Amino acid sequence: MAATFLPAIDISSYTSTSSGLNTKALAYIGNVYTIATPDNIDNAFAYLLHTVGTYTTHFDVTLLPSLDDVVSLLDSGAAKVFVSRPQLEQLRNTPNLDLGRVVLSLAGQTDLELGILADTPVGIYLHGIKNPAAVEELLLQYGNKRPPVYVSLANASVAHAIQLVELSATPIIPATQLTVDAKAEPDLIPVTFLFLANAKSDRADGLLSTLVTDERGVALGLVYSSAESVSESFRTGRGVYQSRKRGLWYKGESSGDVQELVRAEWDCDHDCLRFVVRQQGRGFCHLATATCFGEYRGLSRLQQTLQSRKRSAPEGSYTARLFNDPKLLRAKIMEEAAELCDANTREEVSAEAADVIYFALSKCIASGVTLEDVERNLDAKSVKVKRRKGDAKGPWAEKEGLTNGTNGTQQPNGQKEMVKEAASVPKSKDDPAGFKGGRIEMKRYTTSEVSPQTVQEALKRPSQRSQEKIIGIVNPIIQDIRQRGDAALLEYTHKFEKATSLTSPVLRAPFPQNLMQLPPETIDAIDVSFENIRKFHAAQKEEKPLSVETMPGITCSRFARPIERVGLYVPGGTAVLPSTALMLGVPAMVAGCKRIVLASPPRADGSITPEIVYIAHKVGAESIVLAGGAQAVAALAYGTESVTKVDKILGPGNQFVTAGKMIVSNDTSAGVSIDMPAGPSEVLVIADSTAIPSFVASDLLSQAEHGVDSQVVLIAVGLSERQLADIEDELHAQASALPRVDIVRGAIEHSVTLVTKNIQEAMTLSNMYAPEHLILQVANAQEVAAMVENAGSVFIGPWTPESVGDYSAGVNHSLPTYGYAKQYSGVNLASYVKHITSSSLTAQGLRNVGGAVMQLAKVEQLEAHRRAVSIRLAYMERTGA
Repeated sequence: MAATFLPAIDISSYTSTSSGLNTKALAYIGNVYTIATPDNIDNAFAYLLHTVGTYTTHFDVTLLPSLDDVVSLLDSGAAKVFVSRPQLEQLRNTPNLDLGRVVLSLAGQTDLELGILADTPVGIYLHGIKNPAAVEELLLQYGNKRPPVYVSLANASVAHAIQLVELSATPIIPATQLTVDAKAEPDLIPVTFLFLANAKSDRADGLLSTLVTDERGVALGLVYSSAESVSESFRTGRGVYQSRKRGLWYKGESSGDVQELVRAEWDCDHDCLRFVVRQQGRGFCHLATATCFGEYRGLSRLQQTLQSRKRSAPEGSYTARLFNDPKLLRAKIMEEAAELCDANTREEVSAEAADVIYFALSKCIASGVTLEDVERNLDAKSVKVKRRKGDAKGPWAEKEGLTNGTNGTQQPNGQKEMVKEAASVPKSKDDPAGFKGGRIEMKRYTTSEVSPQTVQEALKRPSQRSQEKIIGIVNPIIQDIRQRGDAALLEYTHKFEKATSLTSPVLRAPFPQNLMQLPPETIDAIDVSFENIRKFHAAQKEEKPLSVETMPGITCSRFARPIERVGLYVPGGTAVLPSTALMLGVPAMVAGCKRIVLASPPRADGSITPEIVYIAHKVGAESIVLAGGAQAVAALAYGTESVTKVDKILGPGNQFVTAGKMIVSNDTSAGVSIDMPAGPSEVLVIADSTAIPSFVASDLLSQAEHGVDSQVVLIAVGLSERQLADIEDELHAQASALPRVDIVRGAIEHSVTLVTKNIQEAMTLSNMYAPEHLILQVANAQEVAAMVENAGSVFIGPWTPESVGDYSAGVNHSLPTYGYAKQYSGVNLASYVKHITSSSLTAQGLRNVGGAVMQLAKVEQLEAHRRAVSIRLAYMERTGA
């Protein structure tokens, strides 16, 4: 349905506005307008990535010089683009483009012959018009025999805006001038006035028929609405309707079966409303069924059943294994997909397709993904303008004897590098990432055959290519947490982690025993690692203060004190990382930090993995913040109603976490420091002819499986083609057998092998790259280690896999990435303490040094500094002190 009106937003600041429509209120309306410019185009793509399905966004693209950017916006989910005349002429020739998604922008014109576009679906946007009456006259003149018209007035008023709506035009009004709470913001335009301007009721009492549906469009029931109930629903964000007998009806207020408003929209005739809601509790109907028409059916019922089974399946049962054993679930999906491919009759195809859907939805539920999420993705695909080749990819084409498309790794012309490319999400099965000739293989360069610039480009970290995009996403999140605290933190956790059942963002100590139930072997492994890490970090303690007499009568000292409040970020997402909780928590405990706060993204059911809870208990943490990403970093930096503000934030994370840490550490009002810019994991392996190929491949893959934004580098010293092939064969075979192979492929896509002539060149490249992890699988590895200038941690010899440093050896695995090993150390005991210096002078000491101090103060023209010494020396002279 076309928009009644369009709130105009600035994508760089719409999440942190202090007045007008906030992000939730914008979602109730569903449609927004914004301007894309060359300066914010990357942010525009990032915005679409996060909002497709939540907002229907209309982009003014008249300032964009690149037509490809315009098409890419449409391809990425923009509902419509407002274009100039030259852009329109170019777009007319774009294949697969629905011109109904194009609006011609006309500035300051009211004498337009609207009929020029009568035979096309192209809309018209009138803006910069100072006389609203002229617009109204124009619209009346052409009636309904005109294309869709959007109008932005220089000085909007409630009356003019309503008049435009009544004339079936769409006014565009800044979101900061609109409100869902007229009492709290009396100077702003109430959204309800505009939303109901064209409402039609065929009832004597004026009530509006209202169909209530879930996010999938399944009808829950039929109710009535009034202007008062719609206004209250927008204000509260709940399902509020008009009872014909009892007045305002707050759905679920007495039963607890409340509704969260998602969106409100009209039918084509504006005589029936649809409220899209998230139903809580037993269901919509007073008979405790999901809908007033009975229970759910089909996919909705299957989703409800699987969600219930995930919550209640007995431990060890087939159902529990299905949700908790990725290998079993993968095997079932592959089995059923193969049977569907082999099915022939109508009945066979129907039955096998049902099985595929059952296990595919089981995969979704296990990962916290809902049918609503899937359908949003399908909707996004339906608006694609660009068309990629429909060939099978990689090994699937090989298996069926196809040759087309197996090596297609190039992006379509002009395809924007999206931020999602650097997020830790697996590659889809038909994505060619990481494949080379049907094999999982890294790019290879021989350094003597390419330029130094080529080598440097090959070693560029993937996330370094999109820093501006990342900052553009992270800044609004941080501002939102600062301003709205717990409410914003919970919203982001609900959105990104799908943990919609969470009502508090913090789990406080003492932690319940039932949240720490672990197999004995896991407890033993944690306890062994805990003790090794404790020993190594306890050995770093300074036994006594440093004290030096710099000259007679002058004693300078330095002593250590623990940082009082520390926030420890433990990544979640695609892997459970209790080892990081150990690496951060144990040194904090050893240092004596008084308040230890962990932060980690929860699972979809709102819980934290028991390993992390157990470690938090062991290190004496006061709480666990149930959030991830930049939102968790912001909560730790500034504090919220429930989250303790900390003095230092430590811990690794993806590039959103790293960007968040950098931003808050540069904000003097936050008063927080960070350990280092620790981002996506990376490893550099140096191998010569003595290296065992299977060892080399396993070390590379141990980091590649962390996330698609990880990077692994092999520097092969003097290896022959046969020796290189042996390593590549091992890498393909081992990677193909990994359960996280689709994540590995994403990392391999931007990983590289460099072939050098000698160890000196290899070490020069390594020191330039400054890896987080450096593995030396070379002859005389201990001697080569002496050549290391820049690295987070070094693993020496064939029997020292990086994994031992990750878990149990005792060294810390929270290390600098992005090449910051040139300036930063990894986490150690010193990361949790600050050093305070002191000076103590006797009278003789001041006599000894006073002349030098006064002379330097004189040079710097700081007279008060000089006098602080001279007054004392004069006093000594007078009193004989």
